[in-house]
Amino acid sequence: MYQVEELCLQVQFLVMGPIQNNVYIIGSEDAGGLLLVDPSCESERILAALGGRSVDAIVLTHAHWDHVGAAAKMREATGAPVIASDIDAPFITGDARLEAGMQRFEPCPVDKTVSHGDILQIGAMPWKVIGTPGHTPGSMCLFIDPQFGTDVNGAPILISGDTLFCGSIGRTDFAGGSMADMRKSLKRLASLPDETVVLPGHNDLTTIGDERRRVFAYYA
Repeated sequence: MYQVEELCLQVQFLVMGPIQNNVYIIGSEDAGGLLLVDPSCESERILAALGGRSVDAIVLTHAHWDHVGAAAKMREATGAPVIASDIDAPFITGDARLEAGMQRFEPCPVDKTVSHGDILQIGAMPWKVIGTPGHTPGSMCLFIDPQFGTDVNGAPILISGDTLFCGSIGRTDFAGGSMADMRKSLKRLASLPDETVVLPGHNDLTTIGDERRRVFAYYA
């Protein structure tokens, strides 16, 4: 269990799979909802971590196997709707074919699609969708600022998927990747407050302020 001291939101994460994905469980009684982000694999282990808690939504930041591999099983087990970007959703559902060389995964229905600028309301948590193409065409981040429309107190949070890591960025050499798009996406993230806590898809947690020196100064 990881809990940012200044926050009422509880952020729990599991490091899972062969390339050590961060699978997040985010929420609290104050937040009035529970969010599961990027279930990678081992659905039974995720269910054990949930401990019987009800999941209100399963969010997939992008359509790569290591972020969606257990999505179908978690959707079936929890009854929670699966949410993804309108661009990457067809690859998650299997309606669009993955490029040659991309690792396959069990297709998963997507119950709701979102796009840049949408507000995803999960309980009392209004998560703003930030479109961040570059790693995949439909990569997205979720941002919540306690100053706007929520009773959750403390620092803002960014779920960054494979766009922004601690000291680095997501790869752009996969099919559908684009460094030009990634730079534009990083400029969007660079506008967020320094105190924003960043929850990346891999590696350590960080803040926007720390990455302003390490990443944005170089890429954005």
